[in-house]
Amino acid sequence: MQRFWRNATTYISALTLSAALAWTAEPAQKAAAGLTSPPKAGASKPANIPKPAAKQKLVDINSATYGQLKAIPGLGAAYSARIPANRPYANKSQLVSRKVLPESVYAKVKDRLIAKQPKKVDKTPYLPQSPHARKNSPSLPQ
Repeated sequence: MQRFWRNATTYISALTLSAALAWTAEPAQKAAAGLTSPPKAGASKPANIPKPAAKQKLVDINSATYGQLKAIPGLGAAYSARIPANRPYANKSQLVSRKVLPESVYAKVKDRLIAKQPKKVDKTPYLPQSPHARKNSPSLPQ
């Protein structure tokens, strides 16, 4: 009798678990297949709405590696090697003005490139205040 109840409990547990997994996986399968619930009666939308294109990842020509540049469609091995050799660039149009890329290649890849500038470092020296500055300052408590 104990064996019967153990098997029955295992069977019911397995059945419950599989039903729960099937129930939670159903919406994901519909979304993956493109099936959605029918539109509401009052809603009128066009059937084929184009999705916005995924934002392309911009590659910084002042810090990109050879591999990152070569991965850009339209840039071959030779152009990918010439870009780092002529750094730094103030802007991406200098690729054409410095004759690193021809105009036709630049037109294909310019939307995927950016020329970031290094952050400027404040070069003013640190001047510590004298120990008497606090006494003479009207805004600081004595």
